[in-house]
Amino acid sequence: MKHILFLFVFFGITNTYSQTTLNEQFNNIEAKVIEWRRDFHQNPELSNREFKTAEKIAKHLKSLGIEVKTGVAHTGVVGILKGNNPGKVIALRADIDALPVTERNDLEFKSEVVSEFLNKKTGVMHACGHDTHIAILMGVAEMLSKNKDKINGTVKFIFQPAEEGPPPGEEGGAKLMIKEGVLENPKVDAIFGLHISSEIPVNTIKYKTEGMMAAVERFVINVKGKQTHGSQPWSGVDPILISAKIIDGLQTIISREAKLTDEAAVITVGKITSGVRFNIIPESSEMIGTLRTLNPNMKKLIIRRMTEMTETIAKAYGGEATIKFENFTSITFNDVALVEQMLPTLKRVAGEKNVQTMKATTGGEDFSYFQEVVPGYYFYLGGKTPGNTESFPHHTPDFKIDESGLLLGVKTLTHITFDFLNN
Repeated sequence: MKHILFLFVFFGITNTYSQTTLNEQFNNIEAKVIEWRRDFHQNPELSNREFKTAEKIAKHLKSLGIEVKTGVAHTGVVGILKGNNPGKVIALRADIDALPVTERNDLEFKSEVVSEFLNKKTGVMHACGHDTHIAILMGVAEMLSKNKDKINGTVKFIFQPAEEGPPPGEEGGAKLMIKEGVLENPKVDAIFGLHISSEIPVNTIKYKTEGMMAAVERFVINVKGKQTHGSQPWSGVDPILISAKIIDGLQTIISREAKLTDEAAVITVGKITSGVRFNIIPESSEMIGTLRTLNPNMKKLIIRRMTEMTETIAKAYGGEATIKFENFTSITFNDVALVEQMLPTLKRVAGEKNVQTMKATTGGEDFSYFQEVVPGYYFYLGGKTPGNTESFPHHTPDFKIDESGLLLGVKTLTHITFDFLNN
């Protein structure tokens, strides 16, 4: 009995000491994470051009004794940390690219970088918080490297370029990383990621089981009519009229055929090009738009019906039309079992009341491609100052987040790693 009591007291003291040490390490790393974030924010780089960003990441990982591979999917960095004991393999992912946005907020570390995007001069800005994602994962890497003795298994740190999409004519992002084997050697058992949000209060975490963010398709519709004088429409076939009818028809798929009580869906035509002069009915028109879906079966239905409707409407008005789809992201689909397994960790670290469910969003995230290969869990990290009525939207020149929430990101991914690998 004395031996049992001694062991109980001993392990209790050890666990308390370990947690105290971890807390001290977390507190010591917060200033570093904020400093890294500001440096990346001030020096942003566009998709597939994150050369200096990658150098800084690789240098940090190497300084921690982590095995590093660079040049993955052009500019990606992958770090591998092996724990003291064998076990499963967990992957943690952060995206590293910035956007062609000219910053106009009042931050003392605002970006002044100017570059070229699609042959146009533009400012460059971390207008979606990827700078915070990099800094958080660098902090997690430092925390875990200092606590290898607590790790049973392997951690793979994935710093991914081109989440916002590679430049036209180039491959990139999660798809290319997967193609180049980032989830192999060693084979990943599960992957985790987070996204800062300027609309969620700081130190709050939000998540959704299953479909959390939408599959994103870009579609192009080409309509062929017959050119004629604008005063004699009966002698031609008007592709602009056909385009209008197609746009109107596509919306009935959403309002009358998609079961919106299951999941949301959106069809948006964002651009239409046709004609050169006010008194000429042109020969052709082109429409470009996006389809957003959160359910795989609904996605198949909508794509089939969009194809049928486009071709049939054009034919009904004497013209021809084709539609082509290009996939930008799949559904960001959180594995049910993985969410159930790791939810207690999030609640323990952030506080139960600070971990909340959310409704799906129709934004897209190429983390979804990783989730098609291995079970994945993706969640939002709050970055909005409490009481602030302005949220500084993502992808805008005014984007801004509260840096006091970054430490929670480091803590959650660190403890997720410990709990996933050790349980």
